Amino acid sequence: MEPSRITEILRDPVTRDLTDRQPIGQIAYAAADGSPRVVPLGYLLREDRFVFFTVPGSDKVAALRRDPRIALSVDTYPPPCCLLVRGTAELREEPGVPEEYLEASYRTMPAEQHAGFAAQVRSLYDSMVRITVTPTWVRLNDFQRTAPRAVERLVAAKRAGGAAV
Repeated sequence: MEPSRITEILRDPVTRDLTDRQPIGQIAYAAADGSPRVVPLGYLLREDRFVFFTVPGSDKVAALRRDPRIALSVDTYPPPCCLLVRGTAELREEPGVPEEYLEASYRTMPAEQHAGFAAQVRSLYDSMVRITVTPTWVRLNDFQRTAPRAVERLVAAKRAGGAAV
């Protein structure tokens, strides 16, 4: 997919609204045994890249170091809206608890819980791994302008009076 098209979709107002409203996404990757894994997590969208954090000893760190290909989805219902992303993960261990990890986590909880949460994770984690996903393909299905491609093909075929594709 052309980088300019990726940027256009990631900067679309519907995408921005979706990623601002939905603090949890799901990542998919190949586990060490080759089987698929899907994990929900908090994320940030920064400069057209997705950023999230985990502990250095997590299974996803080992798996993504072996095979950095990753898929990510962010979705809401109702109304249905989803952003689908494929990309490459870059991993970097950082000391302590990065502020961006706290920022992503704070999106999932009331403000009065922030201080206690920060104290708890700072006492637990000596370091964290920053995982930055650079998208290589994206699709926004807002079900107003766009829908899954199979549905779009079906609608086009019906409008043309042809058989379903």
